[in-house]
Amino acid sequence: MITRKTRRAALATATAVTLAATLAAVAPLADAAVYSNGSKTATFDVTLKIIADCTISATALDFGQSQGVLASTVTVNSQLSVTCTNTTPYNVGLNAGTGTGSTTSARVMSGTGANTGTVAFNLYQTAGATNWGNTQGTDTRSGTGTGTAQTLTVYGSIPAQATPQPDTYKSTITATVYF
Repeated sequence: MITRKTRRAALATATAVTLAATLAAVAPLADAAVYSNGSKTATFDVTLKIIADCTISATALDFGQSQGVLASTVTVNSQLSVTCTNTTPYNVGLNAGTGTGSTTSARVMSGTGANTGTVAFNLYQTAGATNWGNTQGTDTRSGTGTGTAQTLTVYGSIPAQATPQPDTYKSTITATVYF
């Protein structure tokens, strides 16, 4: 015997199944209706302008912190790092420094305070040869940028000389990249 309760449950189940089937059939149509009016596109440029540019950095050149009598030549090396845009020609110059009376061909380090003593030294593009100055095309070092850092070695030399009084001697060199 089928009761009202059973009939209602069967009717509810049939209604739910019919509703689910109807929604499943209508859902793709609803999505299609949203996109049925066509489409449009737009384009845009992404740009960057690279200009000729260079950067330079330097490490200290230290002849030592316990040097005694300057009876023989003292040599050390230091590094410059030059980064220029690809294909950019450049020249690197080193000025005379801050030592009293320095020139690019005869540099000196000065003593501190009241000490007027100096220590002669020089900077070279190659070991013991080719003075490194600051006149483009004459005594600077040239190169062409690659877009990555290029390392240049600075060769420093203190020739044998009369040794001044004990002190810390110093000169500050400015390295310049011309491009």
